[in-house]
Amino acid sequence: MPKKSDEHSDLLVQKNAEIEKLEQMLAAVLHYLSDDEIEEIDIEYLLSNTDNLREWWGSYREKNKKKLEDEIKGSLNRLSLEELEHIREQIKNKNE
Repeated sequence: MPKKSDEHSDLLVQKNAEIEKLEQMLAAVLHYLSDDEIEEIDIEYLLSNTDNLREWWGSYREKNKKKLEDEIKGSLNRLSLEELEHIREQIKNKNE
C-alpha cells in the first residue's frame, strides 16, 4: 500500500506537469496575439496549431457546463411566465 506522502508527491508531480502544459499553451497563444503581422485573430488557427489547446478548451467548457446549468436553474424563478414560455419554445424547437 502506497504511503500518503508518496500519493501526495505523485499528485504534486501531476499538478506541476499540468501547470507546465498550461503555461506552454498560454505562451503560444500570447505569442500569436502579440504578432504585429496578425491583422485578424483566427481562433480556429489557435486551436489547431497550439498543442493540446483544443482538448483543454473542450474539457474546460464541459466542466463549466454544470455551473452554467445551475446558474440558469437558479435564475428561472425570476423570469416572467412569458419568458419561461419563450425558453420552453426554444428548447422544443431545438429538440425537433
